[in-house]
Formats: sequence, structure tokens, C-alpha cells
Amino acid sequence: MALTASPADQRLLLDVQALDTTLQQLAHRERSLPEKAALDALTAEADVIRDFMVQRRGELEDARIELGRVEGDVQLVETRIARDDQRLQASSSVKDIQGLEHELATLRTRLGDLEEIELVVMEKVETLESELVSATEAHEAHVQKVAEARAALESAIASLAVERADAQQRRDAIVAGLPADLMALYEKQRERYGTGASHLRARISSASGVELTGSDLAAVRAAAPDAVLLCPDSNAILVRTDESGL
Repeated sequence: MALTASPADQRLLLDVQALDTTLQQLAHRERSLPEKAALDALTAEADVIRDFMVQRRGELEDARIELGRVEGDVQLVETRIARDDQRLQASSSVKDIQGLEHELATLRTRLGDLEEIELVVMEKVETLESELVSATEAHEAHVQKVAEARAALESAIASLAVERADAQQRRDAIVAGLPADLMALYEKQRERYGTGASHLRARISSASGVELTGSDLAAVRAAAPDAVLLCPDSNAILVRTDESGL
């Protein structure tokens, strides 16, 4: 038996379809929020800044270890120079004096080399410390930006949720008053073809944007007002109104 429903109930399907379209648009807007793109970009930048900080922190630790090792070598050589100086002052042996003087010359050359290395490493440590301080400050500022972007996204999502809840509430109120078999057909067609109801306006189906052919129009004109018809192009329920141009 062919499905029937009052013209008034069929017209209400257009309101349901409009609300379903609104809900789809809201879902699309939520997926493509500019606030989400902004947060994603800032999060990616945060990863880069954090990686730079970790790298500089590791390099600084290595440089400090290197500096400690060089400083230890400097101290060791200085101790040996002081010891040989004391031995030189106390020695009366020409042979020992010559040996000590040669060793002292070698030690002082070594000390000079080590002090140059120490200076280079100290400068390296200072540079890395400065870079780490700057990176840390940049990271802290970026964390604040990320927090602000996340708050903006949450606010945008909350706003959409309010719109979605309102649309869903209005839809539920309309559907509650419609026949179950009419809604079952609407949901079936919408799930299968993307649109559940199409407004026939000026002989054009809103779902397909196509004007009905002469034979299709004749079939629509011949149908009873409460007959539930399907659009020949979109397969959505074809809703007739005073604007249909029949």
C-alpha cells in the first residue's frame, strides 16, 4: 500500500530537512574551525621550540662537562709547575736544574694551550647558556599562546554546541508530531541519498536542482494531495506546496 501523509505533515519535512542541513553544516564547521588550525600550527611550533631547548640543554651539559675536564687539566698542570718551581729553587744540581727547566718550559707551553682551549669552551658555554635562556623565554611565551589558542577553540566549540543543541531540540519537537512511517521513509532516503525531503518549487526539485519533465509533472499533478511522492532525480520525498507551480 502506498504511503500517505497529510500535506501539512509533508511540509514539516522541509523544516526537518532544513534542520538536518544545519546540523550537517555545524558538524562541518566544527571539523574545519580556524581556531583548530591555529592551535595545530602553534602546537607544531611548540614541538620545534621544545626540541631546540632539549638540544641546547644537552649541548650545554656536554660543554660544561668539557669545561670541567679542561679546568681539571689546567689545575693539574699548574700544580706540577708550582711543584717543579719549588724543586728548582731548592736544587743545586746543574743536571737537575736543566731537567726541571726543560720540564717547566714544556708544562708552561701545555698550560698556555689548555688556557686557550679553556677560553674557547667557556665562550661556548656562555653562548649556549644565552641561547637556552632565550629558548626558554620563547617557549614560555609560546606556551601562553597555545593556552590562549586552546581556550579560543574550546569557546568556538562550545558556541557551536549551543547552536547544535538548539537545532536538535527544534528538530525533535517537529519529529515528535510526525507519523512514524513518514519519518522512517525520510530517514531511509536521507541516509541512502543524502537528502530526505525536497521542495518542489516552480516545478524544480530543490534537492536536485532539476526541473521535472512533462511526464513527471503529470504524475505529480495526478497524485492525491496526501500521497507521499519521491523526487525522480534525488529520490528524496517530494514535498508539494503552493509554490510548486502545479
